[in-house]
Amino acid sequence: MTLNLRLAAALCVALSLCVLLAVPANFPALGGDARLTLAVFALATCAWIGTPVDDTYIALGAGLALTATGVISSDTLFGTLGDATVWLLICAFVLAAAVARTGLAGRAAAFLVGGARTVRQLTHLTTAALVVTAFAVPATSGRAALALPVFLALAKALADRRRLVVMLALLFPTVILLSAVATLIGAGAHLITVSVLWEATGDRIGFTQWLLLGLPLAVASSHLAAETVLLTTTRRADREGPVHITAEEIQRHSESPVTGPWTQAEKRCALLLATVVALWCSEPLHQVSPAVVALIGAVVASSPALGTVGLKDALKTVPWSLLLFMAATMAMGVALADSGAAKWLVSGLPGHVGPAVFLGVVVAVSTAAHLVLQSRSARSSVLVPLVVAAAVGAGVNPVTAALASTAAAGFCHTLPASAKPVTLFSDVPGVPTYTPRDLLRLSAVLAPLTAALVLFFAAAVWPLLGVPVTR
Repeated sequence: MTLNLRLAAALCVALSLCVLLAVPANFPALGGDARLTLAVFALATCAWIGTPVDDTYIALGAGLALTATGVISSDTLFGTLGDATVWLLICAFVLAAAVARTGLAGRAAAFLVGGARTVRQLTHLTTAALVVTAFAVPATSGRAALALPVFLALAKALADRRRLVVMLALLFPTVILLSAVATLIGAGAHLITVSVLWEATGDRIGFTQWLLLGLPLAVASSHLAAETVLLTTTRRADREGPVHITAEEIQRHSESPVTGPWTQAEKRCALLLATVVALWCSEPLHQVSPAVVALIGAVVASSPALGTVGLKDALKTVPWSLLLFMAATMAMGVALADSGAAKWLVSGLPGHVGPAVFLGVVVAVSTAAHLVLQSRSARSSVLVPLVVAAAVGAGVNPVTAALASTAAAGFCHTLPASAKPVTLFSDVPGVPTYTPRDLLRLSAVLAPLTAALVLFFAAAVWPLLGVPVTR
């Protein structure tokens, strides 16, 4: 569908919904605030789907409209910028800038990938390395940028084996996207989910609980995806030959040494990162907020005496547009919940559906949502408030439903434009990479597999970890 057709279709849908909501006789159970909220929500969603306007601009406009009409207060709108999760992400990016400045990522890549002797070993060692980066670099686009030089080194070393290069080009964004669920800072959508759950139900998911629930799923889905990419992209003959990636080949694409003695800056940064992650994971013991721990780490990482990056340079790496988007969509979520709009939206759903059916529908819709909404954060902003409200009515634990929706929405591999990491690795100058046809072939296999895996974790694994399917 061309851009003009999408724009016209989105505009027609949005205006039609607004006209229906403007007639008092329609939907008598809806109050005035709920009608305004739904109208703004519909316009914002259609604008995200059908227009090229920046997602953040649309979200800010929606938040402003809700404030100007009195649905939410200005304190609610501006207060979301001071939310602890926003500060957590800011400080995590400062820490990531310190890690990137030292070149620790290159050393880790040389250590892990250099041990591969077969194609399958290379595939799964690369996958393991990419999963680990979820703890050091927030946001999937940042991890993709950090991993690109490693991919280039591998591509040059395997230049005479084109299918393997294409396989690796597909492997990197696939694992980066699916492994983001490992940590709370893995994607902005996770912070939106946590905020919506807190506002709607009072349930607070901390860094440690998210890690406990998300890391096993991230590891399982990443290695399942790695095997799927390997089998759908290469032939048996491609997988049989040995491989040997040397540190010198990785060094050519790294500005910092990947072998030899560690510098003092590298030692300090590695110790700081390990300490921060350990404090995040041990939150139940010391009761210090992850945002406060991240702020301490960011101050140390950018300090003149102990740091490896200047604060001004580190703050330049923070995606301020994403933070504003998160804040505005958090305000939209508050409006949906407080006005009763979310409850009304799900009141017409069939009652007495079993938890398995409910979760199956949630996971299926969330998995396919990337075909309509390309922004991962936008998908969570639209889906999670409705999923949480519907879960309460269906007798399903809202935490389980929200986590399942957010995890399933991490699948966005169907088109080159579906996610920034997919776009980045689809066009690497001088290196053979995948085509839209390769993505479609992978998506046809991987989408049902990842959806089934999320359902399995929601129904069988998460209850063992303290998150039951029903309340």
